Amino acid sequence: MQAIALAVFLRLAGLHYLIATALAVEASVLHNFIWHRRWTWRDRRQARPLVMLARYNLTSGALSLIGNLLLMFVFVGGLKMNALVANLITIAICSLINFTLADRYVFV
Repeated sequence: MQAIALAVFLRLAGLHYLIATALAVEASVLHNFIWHRRWTWRDRRQARPLVMLARYNLTSGALSLIGNLLLMFVFVGGLKMNALVANLITIAICSLINFTLADRYVFV
């Protein structure tokens, strides 16, 4: 989801890679929250959706946004990598940490 959103924001909207990354991350965070709630942790107690979304955005969302922007700055701005390739690497790195945060803090 994030890679597709990034491609749209970069190629169709012509946005700067960091702005496009931030928007793609938030779109992905919202998408992931819905699927985690309905699929990954559907067997767990479901608190109020807005409370859970706030916790998810404050943990996984914040980490994703900060991690993706920092890593994209290093990979694209510093190492001159292709933005879409760099984004796939950042997704892999941040996903592992985000899953743990969601498992331990959001969907408890």
